[in-house]
Amino acid sequence: MGRQLIKNALMVNENNIIEGDILLEDDRILQIDREISDPLASVLDVSGKYVLPGLIDDQVHFREPGLTHKGDIASESRAAVAGGITSFMEQPNTLPQTTTIERLEEKFALANNKAFANYSFLFGGANDNLEEIKRLDKHACSGVKLFLGSSTGNMLVDDEAVLEQIFLNTEMVISAHCEDEGTIKRNLETYRAQYGEDIPIDCHPKIRSEEACYLSSSKAVELAKSTGARLHVFHLSTGKETHLFQNDIPLEQKKITAEVCIHHLWFSDADYASKGNLIKWNPAVKTAADRDQLWEALLDDRLDVIATDHAPHTLMEKNQIYTKCPSGGPLVQHALPALLEKHHQGMISLEKIVQKMCHNPAILFQINKRGYIREGYYADLVVVDLSSPWEVSKNNIAYKCGWSPFEGTTFSSKITHTFVNGHLAYDNGLFSEKRNAKRLTFDRS
Repeated sequence: MGRQLIKNALMVNENNIIEGDILLEDDRILQIDREISDPLASVLDVSGKYVLPGLIDDQVHFREPGLTHKGDIASESRAAVAGGITSFMEQPNTLPQTTTIERLEEKFALANNKAFANYSFLFGGANDNLEEIKRLDKHACSGVKLFLGSSTGNMLVDDEAVLEQIFLNTEMVISAHCEDEGTIKRNLETYRAQYGEDIPIDCHPKIRSEEACYLSSSKAVELAKSTGARLHVFHLSTGKETHLFQNDIPLEQKKITAEVCIHHLWFSDADYASKGNLIKWNPAVKTAADRDQLWEALLDDRLDVIATDHAPHTLMEKNQIYTKCPSGGPLVQHALPALLEKHHQGMISLEKIVQKMCHNPAILFQINKRGYIREGYYADLVVVDLSSPWEVSKNNIAYKCGWSPFEGTTFSSKITHTFVNGHLAYDNGLFSEKRNAKRLTFDRS
């Protein structure tokens, strides 16, 4: 790749916006300065545009292996790059499930040949694989994933003795999907008795309720406190849960952290009337009051990370009746434009977006030399034009499933360029067919 010079960038980095130039050499950032001249470098002038570190998404479902009719590593990582996401952490509920070290390495081999964005995978905890977790090298992957409520793939861990042993036997981050299974089952039977199998979609947040979420997440937090485990709670959906987390110490010192996802920041239960099953997620999209409290906790740093929980299904699958319709939806291409829209509305600063989607995932998972615009770091960079409106439509959706819950939405900001390890992977709607992604490495002593 040689040398590339990005001129006149408005760099959003480490709680500042600074104008200057960025010189890349091969896969790294070589120099950052107010004015750089290099006769050997190819030049990209981004005057008037903002440059962010490449986004790191700690929760995606790319469906490979075994579910590739919905999406695959190649298709969904290309969509991620179009959305400014240059690194992803994929979840273990594929077919087969990633619950052995052998399966984990098979996934890495797939990504090595297919991924357009940097990659790692979470290792799945189960009721019967404690010994595999004990054998797992803390540098091997991004962490351990536990489903404390059933979802796509049914990897529920409901043996409390096993759960405690998992918390006691890994130094890695334990990322948890927290919903209480017993509560959900009781609620589901109540609504089945009333409606049969064709339950109205607006009952979803009543079935996968605030009670179900809080009961599970609070138990997980207490278990982490009692065992000293490093816990990260995925996709909070209720205001009540936000009070389980603290903001009075730096992220580097936190043992218990949490994230919120784009759909819980954007939609509310009022949107079920127009979006229907397209916004059926687990945990469910809840009330506008919950959404407001999630925003409050995000901005005051009780919530540490914004993720997508990208989880594509086909439209045919999503159009089934409630009890057959899977939960999840595609989001990696549109997460950053959606957040930039909230920036235009005065809800969040550019610096805070970068903190929550770049810096903090790198800190939380101890990712080596990513998540910042720094000399010596990998050249994962995103160029955004804040004044370039566009409408989400079928003809510009990159997901294999071919749809988005944002279809018909006009965003004010556009991603114009995405660099992955110094390679221009996305340029104004055009994808490079060259793969320059790398396996994420971790700085864990």
